[in-house]
Amino acid sequence: MSFFPDTDRARSLREQLTRFMAEHIYPNEAQVWQEAHAQRWDSPEGWTVCPTVERLKGVAREQGLWNLFLPHSPRVPQGLSNLEYAQLCEIMGRVPWASEVFNCSAPDTGNMETLERYASEELKERWLEPLLEGEIRSAFLMTEPAVASSDATNIQCSIRREGDEYVINGRKWWSSGAGSRRCKVFIVMGKTDPDAPRHQQQSMVVVPADTPGVKVLRPLTVFGYEHPPLGHMEVLLENVRVPVGNILLGEGRGFEIAQGRLGPGRIHHCMRSIGAAERAFELMCERLAVRNTFGRALSEQGVWHERIAEARCMIEQARLLTMKAAWMMDTVGNKAAQGEIAMIKIVAPSMACQVIDWAIQAWGGAGVSGDTPLAYAYADQRTLRLADGPDEVHRQALAKLELARLGLRRKPTPSPVTRGC
Repeated sequence: MSFFPDTDRARSLREQLTRFMAEHIYPNEAQVWQEAHAQRWDSPEGWTVCPTVERLKGVAREQGLWNLFLPHSPRVPQGLSNLEYAQLCEIMGRVPWASEVFNCSAPDTGNMETLERYASEELKERWLEPLLEGEIRSAFLMTEPAVASSDATNIQCSIRREGDEYVINGRKWWSSGAGSRRCKVFIVMGKTDPDAPRHQQQSMVVVPADTPGVKVLRPLTVFGYEHPPLGHMEVLLENVRVPVGNILLGEGRGFEIAQGRLGPGRIHHCMRSIGAAERAFELMCERLAVRNTFGRALSEQGVWHERIAEARCMIEQARLLTMKAAWMMDTVGNKAAQGEIAMIKIVAPSMACQVIDWAIQAWGGAGVSGDTPLAYAYADQRTLRLADGPDEVHRQALAKLELARLGLRRKPTPSPVTRGC
């Protein structure tokens, strides 16, 4: 029984997506892994696509499971609410690459929503349409190696106007998706006016990936994983010139855009975290039921009873909190839900890390190997305790909101804008 409003359409999509995962995603996990890791970044071909993923995209489109992330809006009246889509994110999150099959993977979803809300019609036609069709990929360039990007006002990338062009200079990293040869466009955050008020210094511009001066330097590894064929890249921008029409919303509006972009993205990440934890929980229980030590099944031993019970409680608590945040975003708006959004970003990835860690322990040596999806899932979830803002930043923001709510602080600070995928 759901404590939140449900619809026939949402229930139908959940059932359809669950069947698709069983019929097409799980049976192809090993194949996609092989296709991805057979590619080499330093080869003439570079990272391109996984043929199996591309084939499954066609199947998903035929079944109407495409662009599910699109929010309900005047342009997309058939779009889903945050609450409806969050439950689909959980199902897709059970396999790290599954969301791409439905054209629902980060950073493209956030970039498409950003272009839809803030770009000119000309930019939408050039970049949003091919992204919605799945013809190209995109990247979001915000985090920088030289500064603490947990505070976006630290960003040093320069966006300077010269006549009818902006000239961009800076170095970015953790630019997810930029490693693919199909990545054709970047959204870049930098400073247009260092002397403006703190939250009005930043702007965002659209930069074609083939613009002279753009150099994708290397993939960054996550616990040794390169995450081909998309990767998390270090990108150098040297005297990159784009038309002034490529700016989003206007100069000094970058921080505002980032707040709008990252709120829904955090909901999506957290529900995918819950999906990853749910699958790890199932794998843990299955393993415990068939492995015997000291004359009895692991599932009969008290320590594992404790962990099974605790994991179930943790998953349910995180799911309910995340769904509450999504419901509040739909009913009272993102600003009113910023406390709940901060809470889920603190709770969900940490919960997933713990549940996956217990599952690894149950599987023993196999759990840290490539023979199970657990090690890769742990690397993903541990990264999310940094992506879209480290735990400490969200705890600080939440504490300030609570003090303000109790009248013990003059005014709350804005939601943190931190590294985005």
